[in-house]
Amino acid sequence: MSDGFEFDLIVIGAGTGGNGVARMAAAEGWKVAIVDRLPYGGTCALRGCDPKKMLVGVTEGVERARAMDGKGLIAEPRIDWAEMMAFKRTFTDAMPGRIEAGHDRAGIATLQGSARFTAPDTVEIDGRAWRARHFHIATGARPATLGIPGEEHLITSTDFLELPECPRRIVFVGGGYIALEFAHIAARAGAETVTVLQRGPRILPNFDPDLTAILAEATEALGVDVHTGAAVSGIAREGNAFAVQYETPDGPKKVVCDVAVHAAGRVPNIEDLNLEAAGVDATKRGIKVSPAMRTSNPAIFAAGDCADSGPNLTPVSANEARIAAKNLLANQDERKIVYPPIPSTVFTLPPLGSVGLSEAAAKEAGHDFDVHFERTERWYSSIRVSAVASGFKVLVERETGHILG
Repeated sequence: MSDGFEFDLIVIGAGTGGNGVARMAAAEGWKVAIVDRLPYGGTCALRGCDPKKMLVGVTEGVERARAMDGKGLIAEPRIDWAEMMAFKRTFTDAMPGRIEAGHDRAGIATLQGSARFTAPDTVEIDGRAWRARHFHIATGARPATLGIPGEEHLITSTDFLELPECPRRIVFVGGGYIALEFAHIAARAGAETVTVLQRGPRILPNFDPDLTAILAEATEALGVDVHTGAAVSGIAREGNAFAVQYETPDGPKKVVCDVAVHAAGRVPNIEDLNLEAAGVDATKRGIKVSPAMRTSNPAIFAAGDCADSGPNLTPVSANEARIAAKNLLANQDERKIVYPPIPSTVFTLPPLGSVGLSEAAAKEAGHDFDVHFERTERWYSSIRVSAVASGFKVLVERETGHILG
């Protein structure tokens, strides 16, 4: 290439927010490279959504059989942890090779290593410099640094998905998606004690409190010990176990476990990129982007969890990436991201979902609306499957009849 550029585009991050951009640019004849320090596929496909749902799929079988016990179904279901993990790997092990093979067919150079900007048009990847006319950043998120003594003893959600056996005693630090989903998996897989320590007053604070209360009941009925108002202050090794210390309104307490899991939130994975050298502005919330997904450096775009943009959900990342690619190829901001009401689900059993405004947000926005909330355990749809925890809440605007959430 002229002017010393090896590529028209280098994409940093081979997950949902990056792969599509690389393919779209290559299809238009651009010379493209993509780089990741981890196997290609990103968090959702390899270390998050998809493998988690495969484990949930196994636990659904156990839950359904237990719910129907004594109602005509005779079964004593149990989970073989090693077989369940092997089932998960039938999907995750094949994914990186499939993605790289697709890039090879498209003429995309697949690089492996950690990328770091050394200039607005240059990145260094494991000691070698590469220049490009444009860059697209899609490095996702990482577990937040908690700043507590003994933090190094925590395993991540990625580690949990690779555990060779189900821990006998497990503690989840945090009370969001990761904690609740994995707690349900571990409890159904036979863990003796499963504990969730949530700093705030309730689990899943971004979801409706009435519906969350139903899920909390079901979670505790499963045998998961949920503590709210429990701020973890440190983790210490005790022989072959770990003591997780936490503060409560009643004073300090501790719980002993074999495994402690970091489930206290994620932050943009951007610290190692040296964005200042690229002229890219960022805050703790992520890389600053315009509605066109363009950064403060016009030649660099960003999308997904590393950007200060929409909700950190895989379909959102994919849509942001499409907008970025369209504008990148057009060499102008002809498309802008629009975030419609976006559904979100916690894949516990029962699952909890939401879309649109919460009751609190609707009130804050000044809407005049009716609230329709009901527990539905006695509905036929629940009785038929022996569901003992079910319900709904719908917010309806009085003047228009529109559903707000």
